[in-house]
Amino acid sequence: MATLDLAAEHGLKSLSMSQIAEAVGIRKPSLYNHFDSKESLIREMYQFLREQSKANQTPPALDMSLNAHEILSQYVMSYKQMISNEAMMNFYKVIYAERTTNPDAAQIFIEETNKMVAATKMMLQYLAEQGKLVITDLDSAAISFAMTVHSLIDFELDCAQADEQFDTSQINNYIKWFCVLNQKEAK
Repeated sequence: MATLDLAAEHGLKSLSMSQIAEAVGIRKPSLYNHFDSKESLIREMYQFLREQSKANQTPPALDMSLNAHEILSQYVMSYKQMISNEAMMNFYKVIYAERTTNPDAAQIFIEETNKMVAATKMMLQYLAEQGKLVITDLDSAAISFAMTVHSLIDFELDCAQADEQFDTSQINNYIKWFCVLNQKEAK
Protein backbone atom coordinates (compact mmCIF):
# COMPACT_ATOMS: atom_id res chain seq x y z
CA MET A 1 0.00 0.00 0.00
CA ALA A 2 2.97 2.29 0.65
CA THR A 3 4.17 1.60 -2.88
CA LEU A 4 0.74 2.43 -4.26
CA ASP A 5 0.63 5.72 -2.34
CA LEU A 6 4.11 6.66 -3.55
CA ALA A 7 3.33 5.66 -7.15
CA ALA A 8 0.19 7.79 -7.08
CA GLU A 9 2.23 10.75 -5.83
CA HIS A 10 5.40 10.39 -7.91
CA GLY A 11 4.56 8.03 -10.78
CA LEU A 12 6.17 4.67 -11.40
CA LYS A 13 9.20 5.94 -13.30
CA SER A 14 10.43 8.22 -10.54
CA LEU A 15 9.56 5.78 -7.75
CA SER A 16 12.62 4.19 -6.19
CA MET A 17 13.20 1.20 -3.96
CA SER A 18 14.80 3.61 -1.46
CA GLN A 19 11.57 5.63 -1.26
CA ILE A 20 9.54 2.47 -0.75
CA ALA A 21 11.89 1.15 1.93
CA GLU A 22 11.80 4.48 3.76
CA ALA A 23 7.99 4.62 3.57
CA VAL A 24 7.63 1.20 5.23
CA GLY A 25 10.41 1.84 7.75
CA ILE A 26 13.01 -0.64 6.58
CA ARG A 27 16.40 -0.38 4.93
CA LYS A 28 16.64 -0.75 1.16
CA PRO A 29 18.68 -4.02 1.32
CA SER A 30 15.91 -5.52 3.47
CA LEU A 31 13.35 -4.65 0.79
CA TYR A 32 15.45 -6.62 -1.72
CA ASN A 33 15.05 -9.68 0.51
CA HIS A 34 11.39 -9.65 -0.50
CA PHE A 35 11.46 -8.25 -4.06
CA ASP A 36 14.16 -8.55 -6.78
CA SER A 37 13.28 -5.19 -8.28
CA LYS A 38 10.80 -2.36 -8.35
CA GLU A 39 9.09 -4.07 -11.28
CA SER A 40 8.58 -7.32 -9.34
CA LEU A 41 7.20 -5.35 -6.39
CA ILE A 42 4.73 -3.58 -8.70
CA ARG A 43 3.69 -6.90 -10.26
CA GLU A 44 3.15 -8.39 -6.79
CA MET A 45 1.17 -5.31 -5.79
CA TYR A 46 -1.07 -5.80 -8.83
CA GLN A 47 -1.66 -9.48 -8.01
CA PHE A 48 -2.35 -8.66 -4.35
CA LEU A 49 -4.80 -5.86 -5.14
CA ARG A 50 -6.60 -7.93 -7.78
CA GLU A 51 -6.98 -10.90 -5.45
CA GLN A 52 -8.07 -8.64 -2.60
CA SER A 53 -10.72 -7.05 -4.85
CA LYS A 54 -11.99 -10.45 -5.97
CA ALA A 55 -12.10 -11.73 -2.38
CA ASN A 56 -14.17 -8.73 -1.26
CA GLN A 57 -16.97 -9.44 -3.68
CA THR A 58 -19.50 -12.19 -4.08
CA PRO A 59 -19.83 -13.30 -7.70
CA PRO A 60 -23.41 -13.63 -8.84
CA ALA A 61 -24.89 -17.09 -8.70
CA LEU A 62 -25.45 -18.49 -12.15
CA ASP A 63 -29.23 -18.64 -12.37
CA MET A 64 -30.14 -20.37 -15.61
CA SER A 65 -33.78 -19.28 -15.27
CA LEU A 66 -32.53 -15.82 -16.32
CA ASN A 67 -32.07 -14.87 -19.95
CA ALA A 68 -28.65 -14.14 -21.48
CA HIS A 69 -29.06 -10.37 -21.08
CA GLU A 70 -29.77 -10.71 -17.35
CA ILE A 71 -26.88 -13.13 -16.80
CA LEU A 72 -24.36 -11.00 -18.71
CA SER A 73 -25.58 -7.86 -16.92
CA GLN A 74 -24.94 -9.49 -13.55
CA TYR A 75 -21.42 -10.49 -14.56
CA VAL A 76 -20.61 -7.04 -15.92
CA MET A 77 -21.82 -5.45 -12.68
CA SER A 78 -19.72 -7.95 -10.72
CA TYR A 79 -16.65 -7.00 -12.79
CA LYS A 80 -17.36 -3.30 -12.24
CA GLN A 81 -17.60 -3.94 -8.51
CA MET A 82 -14.23 -5.73 -8.52
CA ILE A 83 -12.38 -2.97 -10.35
CA SER A 84 -14.11 -0.25 -8.35
CA ASN A 85 -12.33 -1.21 -5.14
CA GLU A 86 -10.58 2.01 -4.03
CA ALA A 87 -7.05 0.58 -3.87
CA MET A 88 -7.50 -1.24 -7.19
CA MET A 89 -8.86 1.93 -8.79
CA ASN A 90 -5.85 3.94 -7.55
CA PHE A 91 -3.53 1.30 -8.95
CA TYR A 92 -5.29 1.39 -12.33
CA LYS A 93 -5.00 5.19 -12.41
CA VAL A 94 -1.23 4.97 -11.95
CA ILE A 95 -0.79 2.14 -14.46
CA TYR A 96 -3.19 3.67 -16.97
CA ALA A 97 -1.31 6.98 -16.89
CA GLU A 98 1.99 5.25 -17.62
CA ARG A 99 1.12 2.41 -19.96
CA THR A 100 2.13 4.32 -23.11
CA THR A 101 5.64 5.02 -21.81
CA ASN A 102 6.31 2.15 -19.40
CA PRO A 103 6.49 -1.41 -20.78
CA ASP A 104 5.83 -2.91 -17.32
CA ALA A 105 2.63 -0.90 -16.98
CA ALA A 106 1.57 -1.92 -20.50
CA GLN A 107 2.26 -5.57 -19.64
CA ILE A 108 -0.06 -5.40 -16.63
CA PHE A 109 -2.84 -4.06 -18.85
CA ILE A 110 -2.19 -6.79 -21.42
CA GLU A 111 -2.51 -9.43 -18.68
CA GLU A 112 -5.70 -7.84 -17.33
CA THR A 113 -7.21 -7.66 -20.81
CA ASN A 114 -6.32 -11.30 -21.52
CA LYS A 115 -7.95 -12.37 -18.24
CA MET A 116 -11.06 -10.34 -19.03
CA VAL A 117 -11.37 -11.79 -22.55
CA ALA A 118 -10.77 -15.36 -21.31
CA ALA A 119 -13.44 -15.02 -18.61
CA THR A 120 -15.86 -13.55 -21.16
CA LYS A 121 -15.13 -16.39 -23.57
CA MET A 122 -15.90 -18.98 -20.89
CA MET A 123 -19.17 -17.25 -20.00
CA LEU A 124 -20.28 -16.92 -23.63
CA GLN A 125 -19.37 -20.54 -24.33
CA TYR A 126 -21.45 -21.63 -21.34
CA LEU A 127 -24.40 -19.48 -22.45
CA ALA A 128 -24.14 -21.01 -25.93
CA GLU A 129 -24.00 -24.54 -24.50
CA GLN A 130 -27.15 -23.77 -22.49
CA GLY A 131 -28.94 -22.51 -25.61
CA LYS A 132 -29.13 -18.93 -24.29
CA LEU A 133 -27.05 -17.53 -27.17
CA VAL A 134 -25.80 -18.70 -30.54
CA ILE A 135 -22.15 -17.80 -30.92
CA THR A 136 -20.73 -18.59 -34.35
CA ASP A 137 -17.25 -17.17 -33.64
CA LEU A 138 -16.50 -17.46 -29.94
CA ASP A 139 -13.13 -15.68 -30.05
CA SER A 140 -14.49 -12.65 -31.90
CA ALA A 141 -17.61 -12.51 -29.75
CA ALA A 142 -15.54 -12.59 -26.53
CA ILE A 143 -13.16 -9.89 -27.73
CA SER A 144 -16.01 -7.73 -29.02
CA PHE A 145 -18.06 -8.04 -25.84
CA ALA A 146 -15.19 -7.67 -23.36
CA MET A 147 -13.48 -4.77 -25.10
CA THR A 148 -16.70 -2.84 -25.70
CA VAL A 149 -17.89 -3.26 -22.12
CA HIS A 150 -14.46 -2.31 -20.79
CA SER A 151 -14.36 0.78 -23.01
CA LEU A 152 -17.79 1.82 -21.78
CA ILE A 153 -16.67 1.35 -18.17
CA ASP A 154 -13.58 3.47 -18.91
CA PHE A 155 -15.81 6.12 -20.47
CA GLU A 156 -18.04 6.10 -17.38
CA LEU A 157 -14.98 6.54 -15.14
CA ASP A 158 -13.62 9.35 -17.35
CA CYS A 159 -16.98 11.13 -17.16
CA ALA A 160 -16.99 10.81 -13.36
CA GLN A 161 -13.43 12.17 -13.16
CA ALA A 162 -14.31 15.12 -15.40
CA ASP A 163 -17.62 15.69 -13.58
CA GLU A 164 -19.49 15.01 -16.81
CA GLN A 165 -22.79 13.18 -17.19
CA PHE A 166 -22.67 9.55 -18.30
CA ASP A 167 -25.69 7.80 -19.72
CA THR A 168 -25.75 4.75 -17.46
CA SER A 169 -28.00 2.90 -19.87
CA GLN A 170 -25.21 2.61 -22.45
CA ILE A 171 -23.71 -0.56 -20.96
CA ASN A 172 -27.13 -2.16 -20.53
CA ASN A 173 -28.11 -1.18 -24.08
CA TYR A 174 -24.91 -2.72 -25.46
CA ILE A 175 -25.48 -5.98 -23.56
CA LYS A 176 -29.07 -6.09 -24.84
CA TRP A 177 -27.93 -5.42 -28.43
CA PHE A 178 -25.24 -8.11 -28.17
CA CYS A 179 -27.77 -10.66 -26.92
CA VAL A 180 -30.34 -9.82 -29.59
CA LEU A 181 -27.68 -10.07 -32.29
CA ASN A 182 -26.55 -13.45 -31.02
CA GLN A 183 -30.09 -14.78 -30.66
CA LYS A 184 -31.09 -13.79 -34.21
CA GLU A 185 -28.26 -15.92 -35.54
CA ALA A 186 -30.12 -18.92 -34.14
CA LYS A 187 -33.00 -18.45 -36.59
